[in-house]
Amino acid sequence: MSNAKKLGFWMCLSLVIGNTIGMAIFMLPVAMAPLGPNAIWGWLIAVTGFLFIATVFAFMARQMPKAHGPYGYIRENIGNLPAFAAMWCYWVSSWVTLPALAIAVVAYMQSTFPDLPLPNSAISAIALIWLFVGINSRGAVAGGTAQVLATLLKLIPLMAVIGVGLWVMVTQPELKAVSLAPSPVNFENLMAATALGVFAMLGIESACIPAENVDRPEITIPRATYAGTLIVAVIYLSVTAVMLYLIPYAQLAGSQAPFVDMLKGYLGDGVGQWMGVFVVISGLGALNGWTLLVGQMTRTMALNDTMPRGLSGLNAAGAPIRALLLSGVLGTLLAIMSYSDSLADGYIFLSLVVTAANLPVYILTAIALLRMPDRSRIANYTLYACIALLAVIFVIMSFFGIGMKPLLWSLVLALLGLPVYWYVQKQAKKQPAIS
Repeated sequence: MSNAKKLGFWMCLSLVIGNTIGMAIFMLPVAMAPLGPNAIWGWLIAVTGFLFIATVFAFMARQMPKAHGPYGYIRENIGNLPAFAAMWCYWVSSWVTLPALAIAVVAYMQSTFPDLPLPNSAISAIALIWLFVGINSRGAVAGGTAQVLATLLKLIPLMAVIGVGLWVMVTQPELKAVSLAPSPVNFENLMAATALGVFAMLGIESACIPAENVDRPEITIPRATYAGTLIVAVIYLSVTAVMLYLIPYAQLAGSQAPFVDMLKGYLGDGVGQWMGVFVVISGLGALNGWTLLVGQMTRTMALNDTMPRGLSGLNAAGAPIRALLLSGVLGTLLAIMSYSDSLADGYIFLSLVVTAANLPVYILTAIALLRMPDRSRIANYTLYACIALLAVIFVIMSFFGIGMKPLLWSLVLALLGLPVYWYVQKQAKKQPAIS
């Protein structure tokens, strides 16, 4: 693939920001409101932990630019089976993300435009899934270009919220944060707030996944990962502080659309409705980004004999068309299975699965860094090893923070993949290696 057809820095940065900032940030203030000051401290813990994780991914991208992302990092330093288990869970979480985002977008569209003649909610969500399968079937650059545009548009409402917050704080200083919930700062509450932050930060590794389609991956991926994580961290902390500062916790906890309600209160109903439009755009951008990633990831696994080889096929545009079609079918089935009268319940359920399935990739990539050969030849290795160890500790804390149920989900997902692994490995021995 020529450099003209590869993902550059801005596309990779848009993947990190766009995939991390999805729909969660627009509802998290509601979930965090009862936690009071724990919300800010929880965010700080989550952001710090993900900066450790971002450092790990950036380091591995520099050291192993041709390793096809996390799969290669784990396989070459730990082994085939751990690499498969981690990426199988991540792969499942990625296509589970598609219906989760599609359902959330439809819910917001219904709330923002109640008179819009949308079909059945499940049908609308499925239509969105296949729309972005179609866009990404035109190649990685087409999907990347759409991601840049969506990311720029989704930043508008977040900047608006931060701007309104700063304006109110300067002009009406009497509105200081006296409305915070009287929740004691303790370990249990901190872990609850941190767990919410963990879900919101998922996606900072996005630039690593399509590594084979990235221009100068050893330079582009680390820069995009660091920059994207820092931008997301600043936005999340600022937005959360503003929401907790400007809206009494009792009102915030009962809000169905907190961003819309805040802007309506300070700037009028018309501005509030525009917020709903940008929230929908944010969800669509995340849906596009995850569609791109799941296609690339499936192809990578197929090339490495951990998925059926037929899924590695490319169309004339260089897109992994079979992998994209498979993701569309699986996303469609899950959208149908998770559909209920409560779109919120469906979204929460799917989000829980996604969070549980992402964590093994983070911890195993950090362990892969700790197990790298020829460590004495790597500059500043001891420093990066310490950061990787902190990342491991953070992920373990995250498992405890989100509870036993998500941990069991991740174990079940890994076990379900074992028959696939053994079958594909058996078939690979009967076939010549892929050139």
